[in-house]
This record gives sequence, C-alpha cells and structure tokens, in this order.
Amino acid sequence: MRKQQRPPKTAPKKARPNAARSRSSGGVQPLKILMVASEMVPYVKAGGLGDIVGSLSAELSRLGHEVRVVIPRYSSLNIQGQAVTTALPSMGVWMGGVCEWCTVSSMSTGAGVTVYLIEHNLYFNREGIYHDNSMHDYLDNPRRFAFLSRAALQLCIDTGFRPDIVHANDWQTSLAPAYLKTWHWNDAILGGAASVFTIHNLAYQGVYAHDNWAYLGLGDRNFTEKKFESFGRINMLKGGIYYADAVNTVSPAYARETTTPDGGFGLAPYLSDKGDNYTGILNGVDYGIWSPEKDAFIPKRYSATDMKGKAECKRALQKEFLLREDGSVALVGAIGRLVHQKGFGLIARSVENILNSMQVQVVVLGSGEGWLEHYFGELPKRYPGRAGSFIGFNNSLAHRIEAGCDFFLMPSLNEPCGLNQMYSLRYGTLPIVRATGGLDDTVVNYNEASGDGTGFKFWEPSPRSLYYTVGWAISTYYDRKHHMAKLVSAAMRQDFSWGRSALEYVKLYRKAMKNKKSYDERCR
Repeated sequence: MRKQQRPPKTAPKKARPNAARSRSSGGVQPLKILMVASEMVPYVKAGGLGDIVGSLSAELSRLGHEVRVVIPRYSSLNIQGQAVTTALPSMGVWMGGVCEWCTVSSMSTGAGVTVYLIEHNLYFNREGIYHDNSMHDYLDNPRRFAFLSRAALQLCIDTGFRPDIVHANDWQTSLAPAYLKTWHWNDAILGGAASVFTIHNLAYQGVYAHDNWAYLGLGDRNFTEKKFESFGRINMLKGGIYYADAVNTVSPAYARETTTPDGGFGLAPYLSDKGDNYTGILNGVDYGIWSPEKDAFIPKRYSATDMKGKAECKRALQKEFLLREDGSVALVGAIGRLVHQKGFGLIARSVENILNSMQVQVVVLGSGEGWLEHYFGELPKRYPGRAGSFIGFNNSLAHRIEAGCDFFLMPSLNEPCGLNQMYSLRYGTLPIVRATGGLDDTVVNYNEASGDGTGFKFWEPSPRSLYYTVGWAISTYYDRKHHMAKLVSAAMRQDFSWGRSALEYVKLYRKAMKNKKSYDERCR
C-alpha cells in the first residue's frame, strides 16, 4: 500500500554518498547484529542462503551476541505454530520521495534470535519469492528488495535498536550498506553501524533496468561505474561491494576464484579493490539436522563406530526407487537444481556411458531446466532396476539419499560453498566432485597409494572427466575395499560445524567495525 502522508519518525536527510560522521561501535561484547536477508530457514528457502542465515544467526546467538534478523513476510512464509506478535502496526519507509507504509511483526526462534517480518502486500504477497511459477523474474525486484533494505534500517530507528553490525546477504539486501553511508551517516541510531556484505553466489547480481533507479533514492552521484552502474543498468550487488566495510563469500577457494577474470562474473576488479577486506569464510553444517546418528528421516540410524544401519538405509533406498535390491552394488546419488551451473548437463551426457560400462546404480533428485527434468525423468524407463529419479524436491528423500548411497555426485561448474558434499561426508557417502570453490576446500582427494582422503575430485568440466572419475571411485569400491573403509572413516570424522565459522564471522565483524571507524575519521 502506498500513501504520501504522515512521514516516518526520521525524515530523510540530504544524501551524503561518500561521507560519514559518527560514533564508533567499538569492540564491546556482546555485539548487536542486524541481519537482513531474503530467506531464512525454517521459514522460507529457495537455496543455501536460507540455511546459512538460519544456522549462523542461531550460532551467533549461542555465542552470546544479540542477533535480530529481518526478512519479508511472504505469503508463502512457513510460520505455522509460531508465536507472532505485532512489533510496529505502521512503519513509514522513504523510497525515492515516496513514503511506503508497512506493518512489522516479530517472533523468536528457539535459539533466542528475534526475527522481524516486513509485511507489504504489494511487494511480498505473491506466488513466488523472486519469480512467478513460470520462473519469470518479477520486474520490480529492485524496488521490492531495496524497500526491504530501507525498511530494515528504519525498523532500527523506530524500535531504538542500535546495531554494531548490519549484515547484508546477496544482491537482495546489498543496498543496506549504501543506505548506511548515504542516508544514515549521521543518524543517532545507525550512524555508528558497520556493514558486512556476504556474497553467497556471485553469478546472481541483481541487474535491472535504469528506470528503477529514482525509486532507490541514491541519487545520480551513485549511478557510476565504480558503484551501481553496469552498461547503463543497475547492478545492485556491485554497489553493495563498494559500500560495505567488509565483504566475504562462503569459501576461501571461491573468494580466490572470484578475483580472477574467469571466475569473477565481471566483478573481479571490484572485489580485488577491496584487498584484504574481501575474504572467504566456509559455511557450516547443522549436525543437529544432518547427522546419521540423529536423523529422523532415515530408516535406520548409524554412526562411524556402528555402520550396520547404513546397509539398511541402502536397501530401503533401492526399494523406494525400484532398483534391484543388492547391497553389494555401488549406488551413486545426486541432489540439486537441475541446471547447467550445478553440472547436471555433464551428468546427463555421461550417465548412460556409466550405466552401460560399470556395475552401478544411480538415483537423482531435483528440479530445474525442462530438458534436464525430462531427461532424468525418463532415465529409469531406459534403465529399469538400475536408475531412479524424483523430479521435484522432497526434504526427507534428500536425507535418505545421503544415508543410503555409497557415493554422492556433485560436478558443479562453479560452487561458492556447497552443502551436500559436507552432508555426504558425515553420512559416509563419499563425494565425487569437481574441484571448484567450496567443493575443493572441503573434499580431500583420494590418494591411491596410501588410501588417504575423503572423496574423489576432477578438474576439467567435461563429461569425459566426470566419467573417468566415477570409474575411479567405482573401481575403488570393488577392488580396494580396505581403502574404501579408510575413506569412509576419515569422511565421517570431518567437522564442518557452525561453531568455527561463526567465530570467523565475529572476527570479520570486528574488522568491519575498525574499518568503519577509520572511514568516519577520514570523512571528518
């Protein structure tokens, strides 16, 4: 709903794109952290971003920090059973000379994180999060998510919450760092807040038509090549990189790759300009959910010291996918979005050679591009008893695939971090991955001489490389069983819990606060 009356508590000041005069947040414990995101598990999820926001906020809260998360109140939001209260019955948000009105609700997670829900029916009462059911992008996405960023900051003003850190995530909230340094540079509540901007996937940059620019309220001085302008269009992610006090992505290897021409998706120079203020922090895994000792979705639980249950999980999975029930045959699983970037095109061009030349079974779970959905949907008809597929997504089935398979295939063309390979390690399901981004960081390649490692890697993104690497894994399964046992044992001992990653984020927050203080001093 849009009105042009009764302005918000703090009317907009003249924008100051490159200056800030404010107090420093300092390094006092505990930190006050405002996370702004378009997704958060368990309420709404389209990808790994939702998992990370939900898990990281909880871990930071457990470390003693005060964490508040702001997300949209989508019509599809899963908040059944939650105690939701009205935090602000009416909140005005200035957007390019127009005052947008919204309602703010709040709830608390089991980890003590306060979650605010921004309710604006025009922007968030829709069938999808980013696009409609036909996968068509909403053309007003830059306005929708610019509004989310401004609303999150206005919420701080209206509730009196003075964050030390505003943590923005991906292009959808990339304007929050810019608004802090332009509209809120001398604000009593927000003037001292430092910003951290996390890039979960550089390929998605929020590039939209220039006719949305006036609504964003950042002025012509910010529509430049160094900031938001890209070939005459708005690049929202690019502006977030420029204005954030510290930027990170979700694995060290991906951070290195994205500063190269091949891996930077056009933004490598801007990331390189951040110097040591651009880093990689590996995502964590919630082992309370993804662990064979605790998993409620698998038919039989097991552990590294008692693997009997894994054999039962394998037999149950074979039965579920109508495969020949044989515990001795190697079983390979793949889960993910059926798209080019995730390497499913490579799988489609090699899987029949694998099935025709190896003693192996294959199961696939996912949805995505039409031709891949059709191809994998038809695969079981061509290879009955040896191939199975489920087109769509089923969370409990994903758990059963992780537990029941011997190998997990993840040949991504690029992968910022990846989570499934880390889940697989804990389940003793050896990953077969392309050595890129977080896949390279988290999987140790098998050493055939010693039996050391936790999985199998290949580098060239080709069907041939995938085929021979799967063959290498399958030959190890049948011919070097003592090495298989050693690999599985090492894989299940890997620890990618959020505790370590959360501490790295706290270090980054403190670095951002120091950078903000230096920025303020330079602008005095």
